[in-house]
Amino acid sequence: MNRTGWDRRLSVSGDGRGLIGHAGAVLLRKCADQVGLTPALGSALAKLDGSPRWDRGMVLVQLAVAIALGATSMRQIALLTHQADVFGDPPSDSTVRRILELAEPALLGRIAKARAKVRARVWELIEATQQGFPWLKVAGKVLTGWIVIDIDATIVLAHSAKEGAAATFKRTYGFHPLAAWCASTQESLAMLLRPGSAGSNTVADHLEVLAAAIAQIPASRRAKLLIRVGGAGATHELLERVEALNTTRRTVRFTVGWTITDVDEAAIAALPGKAWDRALTQDGDPHEHAGVAELTGLNARAAVWRCRLIARRVVPSRRHQAKLTALEKKTGWKYSIIATNLGPRGMRGVPGSHQAQFIDVLHRSHAGVEDRVRTNKAMGLRNLPSRTWTVNAGWLLAANIAADLDAWTRLLGLYDEPDLARAEPQTLRYCLWHLPARLVCHARRRVLKISATWPWKNAFLICWQRLCALPAPT
Repeated sequence: MNRTGWDRRLSVSGDGRGLIGHAGAVLLRKCADQVGLTPALGSALAKLDGSPRWDRGMVLVQLAVAIALGATSMRQIALLTHQADVFGDPPSDSTVRRILELAEPALLGRIAKARAKVRARVWELIEATQQGFPWLKVAGKVLTGWIVIDIDATIVLAHSAKEGAAATFKRTYGFHPLAAWCASTQESLAMLLRPGSAGSNTVADHLEVLAAAIAQIPASRRAKLLIRVGGAGATHELLERVEALNTTRRTVRFTVGWTITDVDEAAIAALPGKAWDRALTQDGDPHEHAGVAELTGLNARAAVWRCRLIARRVVPSRRHQAKLTALEKKTGWKYSIIATNLGPRGMRGVPGSHQAQFIDVLHRSHAGVEDRVRTNKAMGLRNLPSRTWTVNAGWLLAANIAADLDAWTRLLGLYDEPDLARAEPQTLRYCLWHLPARLVCHARRRVLKISATWPWKNAFLICWQRLCALPAPT
């Protein structure tokens, strides 16, 4: 029988004491402290000419925690106000703004070095977990030892006049940041704030982001790198730069999208029917409606660019019908091409990685970068809160740190909770980050008590215990 009188004799008051909202903030903050991020940022941001009231690294970490919890403006760091008994009094929005105004090149360089040093320690801690390092898996093959960097740009809309906001190529108004992510750990390695009018294939921006992303990879992990970029990466300068990164001790490979020209279509038309093999799904099973073929020997552009070209054909969907070329209408297939420097040896340690079918799957899994864009927008990147460029650049940095804290907390404390380890930000907020609790003080100790009936209570407690057990940073 439905109960309709649930609110009988129920009243609401605002005089509760010892109540803590968003208790999951302690997990994110504990992670930042245990891996050494908070002191590292504090040292990078320390003033040489005085002793400010607020530790700048702590303020930046607090802002990142607030962003991970869902804050969308500097003022919303006040959501930590009701947690003063746990974290202490939070900084004011004016203090936060002063911290974000420090986003100048020299200071950003020190912060990047601090983050890279902490990241190296975090990766060691991740590898020491029962789950181990989360190497990328493509078509049933584990890319052990290979660090995969995905580069992509996105549009951040601006709904008011802001410094640097401009019309974008998608006929919107805002910014056009370019970023790089680690596909294995889902960390945000580097992000460059750009005006909305910035081009999708601006070489200088791609080179800057690529260099910053590689600098974030621990030196011991740079022996085998794979760079994946969409069609915007098919420029001579970028591919030549990637080739130049190869040394006797380091192997760097790339896959990029390729804009099809009349020359490419002529080469595709010259392919015999037997040249086409069945494409593979992400699980490694044959794809029923797609094929893959080697195009390198039939295309003169491949020799000029010194790369392999892999053609792919699929049955066109309804939304593709209006944009089919004459060749595609004639053959009934829609074509795309991938450029790569993966030669006959493929990827060291990955059998069969030289085959066109595997390379096709390898590059198509780059589409996962769209998930990183979406989740990063859910953690602070959907809107840049200030009218000034410098503050927005600082907010971008804080959002990147928030993405890292989110990823590290999952990898170090929730790795055996499949429903949470890969959950959307909003799901994790609902289950853990926004969990209410009561703070009890007794015998000079503070105890944060969460509900005994909360479905994800054990996950919360285990995550906290694992983070507390991490060795202290040296």
